[in-house]
Amino acid sequence: MNREQWSSKLGFIMSSAGAAIGLGAIWKFPYIAGMNGGAAFFLIFILFTVLIGLPLLISEFIIGRGAQKEAITAYKLLAPGTQWNIIGKLGVLGSFLLLSFYSVVGGWVLIYTTQSLVGGVIKEGANYPEMFGNITGSPAITLLGLALFLLINVLFISLGIRNGIEKANKYMMPLLFIFFLIVVVRSLTLDGAMEGIEFFLMPDFSKITGEGVLYALGQSFFALAVGFSVMVTYSSYLGKETSLTSSAISVVIMNIFVSLLAGLAIFPAVYAFNMEPSEGPGLLFMVLPTVFGHIPFGEVFLSLFLLLFLFATLTSSFSMLEIIVSAFTENGKRARKKVTWVSGVIMFVAGIPAALSMNVLSDFKIYEKTVFDATDYLVSNILLPLGCLLIALFIVYRMDQKLVKEQFFLSTSLSPVWYRLWRAVMKWIVPITILIVYVNLVGFI
Repeated sequence: MNREQWSSKLGFIMSSAGAAIGLGAIWKFPYIAGMNGGAAFFLIFILFTVLIGLPLLISEFIIGRGAQKEAITAYKLLAPGTQWNIIGKLGVLGSFLLLSFYSVVGGWVLIYTTQSLVGGVIKEGANYPEMFGNITGSPAITLLGLALFLLINVLFISLGIRNGIEKANKYMMPLLFIFFLIVVVRSLTLDGAMEGIEFFLMPDFSKITGEGVLYALGQSFFALAVGFSVMVTYSSYLGKETSLTSSAISVVIMNIFVSLLAGLAIFPAVYAFNMEPSEGPGLLFMVLPTVFGHIPFGEVFLSLFLLLFLFATLTSSFSMLEIIVSAFTENGKRARKKVTWVSGVIMFVAGIPAALSMNVLSDFKIYEKTVFDATDYLVSNILLPLGCLLIALFIVYRMDQKLVKEQFFLSTSLSPVWYRLWRAVMKWIVPITILIVYVNLVGFI
């Protein structure tokens, strides 16, 4: 059976960046950074992203294109007769759990976008924290948002790689950058913005805790979409003419840049309008309307930005649903559309507890966390690092090193020293760092 492939290197990079640049960089990064020291957290996040996230991203690319199969089948093919395919299964399970709460936030974005398009967000004297609370506090609204967000995912994924995922990413990702810059410029010119800039760009390491370091590592994995073999599946659709290393570097640079833009858009406005940087998951939804409310034609700009933000959210969720769907359609015995629709319905049911975490299930706690927060913590700080650790062990100790080296140097003129450096990082730095973080994790649970 001929597998579908990306039509170009640009399409692959934009789609991979789209998988990474979504709620992780735009929604989650600002409030996680706000709760963990601002600039110091950002610096540690960059270090983890470059020193650990980038080598891991290259590793997933190598595994995917080397096998030319989706995650579970890829590990079976590369390590036949072993149990290493558990990494792919962990990826499918992790993506399922991640999408169960991610889609709830996607529903919030969809609701805000719809309200803004009809002029219902920016109002004179509006209380934006209260508005966010009213939306998340309504079971009917949150469930409707969840259902509609998953419906859009199902429609795109059922179209396939080129006609669905790639075509959407190529046009919308550049537009997202443009409108993000507009928000940043306005945020930086607000009275009192300097305090927010200092919070985000002038590190104070006394504010960093061991748990903050754990969150920075988890955020670097979350933001790059590594650990669940999503990028294994994406790179399996890639031809031999594309350099994996340069593609990975492009994705990392774009991701760090968007995280920088997110911080510069949010924190100056937070301090200018006397908000708390540690506000939590609702931070973005409270700050954006406030900033756009101080711009001529603010509702129009807010609507455009929310549309693009919605798209960025969708491009990330596409990758999560794709790894689930591809796991059940790889052998060609099941139709993609049927599997996609069934997966969408199951995802909706699985997302209900997280959707109700801020209303009817708000008093139900798991280790003092709501279902939404507990699922986020499990995925970001336990399962993602575990997936990354297993991938590091697999590519160094189990995968055919001749194939690894061949994929690393394919369509590139890199010096052999870079391969040796990358392999040393995967053999020593990545496992040791993750194990140290896990040891410290015991004290945080």
